[in-house]
Amino acid sequence: MSRRELREHIFRLLFRTEFHSEAEMTEQEDFYLEDLGEMSDDDRIYIQGKVDAIREKKSDLDGQIDCVADKWKTGRMTKVDLTVIRLAAYEIMYDEEIPTGVAINEAVELAKRYGTDQSPAFVNAILAKLA
Repeated sequence: MSRRELREHIFRLLFRTEFHSEAEMTEQEDFYLEDLGEMSDDDRIYIQGKVDAIREKKSDLDGQIDCVADKWKTGRMTKVDLTVIRLAAYEIMYDEEIPTGVAINEAVELAKRYGTDQSPAFVNAILAKLA
């Protein structure tokens, strides 16, 4: 699976955290990964590892995002935009394998696909300040 495909699956699982409790998320991850069908063990481990790492850093990520998001604190952001921003913020701040420019570009692409017409510009603006 390509990095882009992996990132999209990570986004989709992270998005579910907005609607399910911590206790339900293990089951949600299992359902989601089962629906994907055949995948390599490496891909499954990568997706689950990244989702878990981002969930662990959620409070820190939200604090960093709030610091740069003028008048748009995380509580006011759409769930799609916030999830995309959290994923990219994690990649920028904690994932040394992903260059900052790639993290931002991929986030903008996810925002185009899943967000509103304003999402790509909004996501780009927040991440540019964060980087």
